[in-house]
Amino acid sequence: MAENINYKHLHYFWVVAHEGSIAKASDKLHITPQTISGQLSLLEERIGNSLFYKAGRGLKLSETGHLVLRYADEIFELGRELSDVLRGAPAVGPSEFIVGAASALPKTIVYKIIEPALHLPQDISITSREGPVDVMLADLAIHKVDMVLSDMPITNSVSIKAYNHFLGESGLSCFAAPELANKLRPNFPQSLNHAPMLLPTSQYAIRQLIDGWLDKQGLCPLICGQFDDSALMKSFGQTGMGSFFMSSTIEEEICNNFHVEVVGRVPDVKQKYYAISAERKVRHPAVSAICDRARKALFAE
Repeated sequence: MAENINYKHLHYFWVVAHEGSIAKASDKLHITPQTISGQLSLLEERIGNSLFYKAGRGLKLSETGHLVLRYADEIFELGRELSDVLRGAPAVGPSEFIVGAASALPKTIVYKIIEPALHLPQDISITSREGPVDVMLADLAIHKVDMVLSDMPITNSVSIKAYNHFLGESGLSCFAAPELANKLRPNFPQSLNHAPMLLPTSQYAIRQLIDGWLDKQGLCPLICGQFDDSALMKSFGQTGMGSFFMSSTIEEEICNNFHVEVVGRVPDVKQKYYAISAERKVRHPAVSAICDRARKALFAE
């Protein structure tokens, strides 16, 4: 085997091997399939043997590929451990704690979940990122973030080594601008039938919960807007465009910040919250503080 292997090429090989195809690796790495294919060819040229052979629409590891993968697994596992050690090591200035949050989560909830990390004995600099949960999980897989906050757990269908830490759950409250709230509050929830409503887009778990509840109640609201961003949905709700649902845990903050009122509550529909990390046993002090405080205070019954 040739010397001086390019570790970026090795990383591309490692992701392709675990994903089973260049197309899936491309989606995960956000790099074009042509780029990955070219880098793999360079790696095979340097090694002097093929790493894959085609099997249907996917790829299978060759004998050499299996050998290289065993070493690559060890190399990147050691890299992860080194990253963990260095994050916990003494440093000049505050250490960085990077959180990825799913776009649909209310910003107030995200702040309340993260806030305990600001009170640790060691200085921590918080970096918060936001986006689709699959993008945040891809960043977690390559250690670009320390923790992902989501309202849905990671499942076996996602080919990322990560672990769910259940934080708690909350019922939902329906909010609206004062004039609309006064109209909807009597005879809630039947008053929502054919009334204007704002909803998250269908890709989010909270939308599925709301749709299920509306269907069970036999309600057909007039959907006036669908949003990826919960803050934007609340801003439109503030204008009286429609009612909207948010976690009951942050009722007071929503009413004060957006000048809306509670129309009614749906305690039986529970929105769940998870911290997702790359480790089964939480070792990072910030993640530990977040999980502990959320379970004991924020989502405590």
